[in-house]
Parts: sequence; structure tokens; C-alpha cells
Amino acid sequence: MTRRYVTERVSARVIFLTSALLFCTFISHAQQVIEGKMGVFLTAEKRIEFAPDAKNIKYNLNEHDGSKKITISVNPNDVTRLMLSEFRFEGTGDEPIWSAKSSVTFVPKTRKSSIIVSARSDGGMLYQATITITDGRSFGIVVLLVVILIAVAAICAIYFWSRKKIVSTKKSLESEIGKRNRELQSQKAKYDELLANYMPKEEFEKLKEKSKEKEKATRYKMVTVLFSDVHGFSNISKTENAEHLIDDLDKFFFHFDEVVKKFHIEKIKSVGDIYMCAGGIPQKNHTNPIEVVLAAFEMYQYMQNMKLQYGDEQGWNLRIGIHTGPVFCNNTGNKKKLEIWGDTVNIASRMEASGQINKVNITGMTYELVKEYFVCQYWGKMPVKYKGEIDMYLIEGFRPHLSVNGLGIKPNQAFQTRLGIVRFDDIEETVLNMLEEKLPKNLYYHNLKHTIDVTTQVEIIGRSEGISDYEMLMLKTAAIFHDTGFTRTYKDHEEAGCEIAREYLPKYDYTPEQIDFICSLIMKTKLPPKPVTLLEQIICDADLDYLGRADFIPVSGNLYRELRERGAIEDDINKWNKMQIKFIEGHQYFTNSAKKMRDVNKNNQLEAIRRLVEENN
Repeated sequence: MTRRYVTERVSARVIFLTSALLFCTFISHAQQVIEGKMGVFLTAEKRIEFAPDAKNIKYNLNEHDGSKKITISVNPNDVTRLMLSEFRFEGTGDEPIWSAKSSVTFVPKTRKSSIIVSARSDGGMLYQATITITDGRSFGIVVLLVVILIAVAAICAIYFWSRKKIVSTKKSLESEIGKRNRELQSQKAKYDELLANYMPKEEFEKLKEKSKEKEKATRYKMVTVLFSDVHGFSNISKTENAEHLIDDLDKFFFHFDEVVKKFHIEKIKSVGDIYMCAGGIPQKNHTNPIEVVLAAFEMYQYMQNMKLQYGDEQGWNLRIGIHTGPVFCNNTGNKKKLEIWGDTVNIASRMEASGQINKVNITGMTYELVKEYFVCQYWGKMPVKYKGEIDMYLIEGFRPHLSVNGLGIKPNQAFQTRLGIVRFDDIEETVLNMLEEKLPKNLYYHNLKHTIDVTTQVEIIGRSEGISDYEMLMLKTAAIFHDTGFTRTYKDHEEAGCEIAREYLPKYDYTPEQIDFICSLIMKTKLPPKPVTLLEQIICDADLDYLGRADFIPVSGNLYRELRERGAIEDDINKWNKMQIKFIEGHQYFTNSAKKMRDVNKNNQLEAIRRLVEENN
């Protein structure tokens, strides 16, 4: 029904557009006729009135030149043969006079015109002919108007017929859909009745609640799912120490819980010897592929240590499968009921089942997201229904330059810094959303744009000054938080910004020492700036970067408006400009990079303000 409905709508539109095109063609044709651009309707008739030789006089009618003008001329051969010297044309609208011109051009005033052409020879012989010119356009216009009316009627008829057909089909389709919906509702009611009769009431209510939660599911674009399985656990459980070993399995899973919590991953469930968790839910982030692999690597190392403790005969072997992609999640806020489903979950489960024992197995999608951090080995393809073949990789360890002593077993500070740089994107998004939501609307200078400008400028100056990646991470974090205090207070906002940083940054694995250092950088932006270290100089220069920019005047105007509305300064632009002159004269950029980029323009802005003050005085 749906395909038929769409086909009929398309056909109707094609017919309508074709008819409209023909209509436009007729209109254009009629317009050309009315404007006299189609001369085929112009006709002329010659009548001989006097003189036996007059029949030899010929005329030319240029009826195809695209205009309404007509030219009548005497045949040059006759002029020579009959020795004609003077000519006169009567009926053209001009006064008839004898002249040497053997042709005349004129515009007919009426639909039918009679032109008397007279010619006189040197010997006094007179020749005369009468030409009747008839404009046949009127009949053509009537014909075209009739055709246009017929075309309009045909288009209207086609349109209303197609419209009626579409409405009829639509009603039929709606009726069919309504019928199918009623059938589905009836079948669902029967299904619920059967379940209620054969299931305990509590379980039935849980099933209905679960169904409602799936209807409210949220789709996440990038989630990394991990499945782990204690390989051969069924054989282990048949040994004499089965109960003791099962208790050990609980300890393993308890340790796994601690690991996933450490890396901001959500445990989904554990059934038997299967453990399932996922990163990137319910809080979205960019780091979940790396963090899930880190968690998997730590789980693997823990199980290797357990094998050393129990011996190989116990068979504590772990198999892990990981895949990254979109999932659906019933994000109800209750972590105990957190569930995910979709192709990503199924592929991760297949990856675990098809993977190598005592290895961290990842798919090609996850590999592309973590290959810069881990040494990975390609080992084959896995067929997946409706997906084709998926590449499989093994995590061998950390890259040497990102691991302690280059052994590839434990991540070093360089690894943590690179992870922090990726994690900063999540911090930046969170802070900017918070500023956009909570900053007062009358902050015309200390607004969202100012925070973005300072964060961008610390990176530009920092690169020019040659600071390390770790120092850059600390600087950018301080820059993104340096004005967050305005969401709580205007006075002493630097201290409030430090409080907010101490609340947020532990969630992103910043150490207490790092947070203290970041707060010290924030406090250095307090006026007047007194930086000591290079990083302090960079953030102070970035904070007042506008003094040397081309947009200094409008930015300064925003600051004036902000302070004026808060009663911090008088409503006098001249006094404000004098304050700006005094401030700029006492200001200096601290880093060599800022001096090169901004000093010259800052002096130009200073001169511009001085001229404004002089003009106002």
C-alpha cells in the first residue's frame, strides 16, 4: 500500500509539471505574437490602379525582422529601366512629398493599411500602384487564447483528478494501518493475558516494566563494550575444591568491579563466568576505547598473577573481547537496571567467543581508536551475520615510549599525558556547557567567547614558547576554568573558579598535586598580574591578549558596558578611555612570543584611544 501510494503521488506530480510546462510554452508563444515577434501573420496585397507599366513596379515587405516596422521599396531594376527619378508614398502617416528616395519605412497605424506608391520618370511619365497591408495577428491571438484556456482547463482537471486519487489512496492506507494496529493490539492483549496466566505476577510486572524502559532507550554513538569469560570454568567447578574456587571467582569479579570503577566504566552484568561492562555510558566521553582496553589489560594481568598463585593446573584462563560502536541504553538513572543492546553488544560477545585465550581481543573499529597507544597484532577476520567479515587484533602491550622502562607493561607519564589531552575535550565540552547555562547574561566581556579566546591563546603562545605536552595540558585546563567563578560571584571570582576546578577535575583523574598547580595558575590571572614562571606568564599574556588585537576597541567597549551596569565605573566614556590609557601604559606582555605578536598593535591602540580623548576634550 505504501509503495502504491508513493508511486501515485509521483505520477501525479509528473503529469502536473508536464502540463505546467506546456502551459508556459503557450504563454510564451502568445506573448511573442502580441509583441509582433512572429511576422508570419503579416500579409500584403498589391493592386495596380493606373498606368499600363505600373505592373512592373515591385515592392519588398520585411515582415520577418522581429519588429512592427514595414519597408516598401521600388525595384532597383525598374528604377533603371524606366529612368525613374522621383517617388511619393501616400498612406504611411507622413506628409506625401516627391523625393529621390525609392523606399519608405513606417509602422502601420491600423489593422488594414492602403499605401499608394507613385513614381515619375525623367520624361514625365507617371507610374502608380496601390498596396494593401493586412495585420493577421488578431486571428492568431484569438486562436492562442483558446488554446491557452483549453490547456488551463486540462491542467486543472488533471490536478484535481490526481488530488482526489491521492486523498482516496491516503484514506485507504490510513484505514489499513488502523486495521493492522487494532489487530496488533488485540494480539498483544492476548499475549499479555497468556503471560499473566502462566507467569508469577511479580515476574510479569518486571517484564512489563523492562519493556517500557526499552521504549525510552537512548542511543549512544560511541560505546566500547567488553565481554570476559573464565575459560574452562565448568571443568574447574567439578574439582574437589569447587566451592573454594567459586569463591575465588567472586573475588575475581569483585576485583573487576574495582577496575572498571577506576577507569570510569559501567558494569552491565555478570552471569556465571561471564563479565560484561561498557565505557561511554551513561556519561558520554571520547576516551572510552582507551579506558576499556586499559581495564582489560589490568584484568588480564590480574588473572596472570592468579595463575602464578594457584598454578597452571587450576586453569585460570581469561578470554576478553572488545568492540566499539553505537548502542541503545535504558538510561533511567538507576545503574542497577542499566542495560545495553544492539549490534555492538553482539559483535563484542562474538569477539570474546572467537578470541584467543589469555589475550585481549579487539575489533578493527576499536583498533583504529587505540592503535597510537598500544602495540596491536593483526591475526585474522571474523564473519558476522549481515556485517561481513570484521578484522581482529590482539593487544600485546603499551607502546615502548608510552610505558615504564619501555617494557610495554605499565603506562608511564607520557601515556597519562596523552590520555589527559584526549580527556581534555570532555572537560572543555562540560565546562563550556556549564558557562553557557550559568553565566549571567550581562557579562559582555567575561563571557563564553573570552574563555574560548584565552584557551586558544595559551596554546598558541605555549607552542611558540616550546613548552611540553604536560605543561600544555596544565595550561589549557587552567584557562578553561579561569573564569568559571563568574557563575557564582563577580568579586574574587578567581577563588571561586579554583573551587569549581577542585570539584570537577578529580572526576577526570587529575591528581591533587596537579589540581593545586592548576589553581595556582588561575590565581595568577588576578589583576594586577604578577607572574613568575613561564607558564604563569603565558596565561597572564593570554588573559589580556585583547590589548594588542585589532578588535581592541569593541572588546574594550564590552568591558566598559559590563562594569558600568554593575556600578563599578561612572557612565562617562571619556573617563573610561583615560583609565584605559593609564592601564595600557602600565601594562607589559611577559613572554617573548606575546611581545612579538601584540606589542606593536597595542601601541597603535594606545594612540587611537589618545586621539579619541583629545577629540572629546
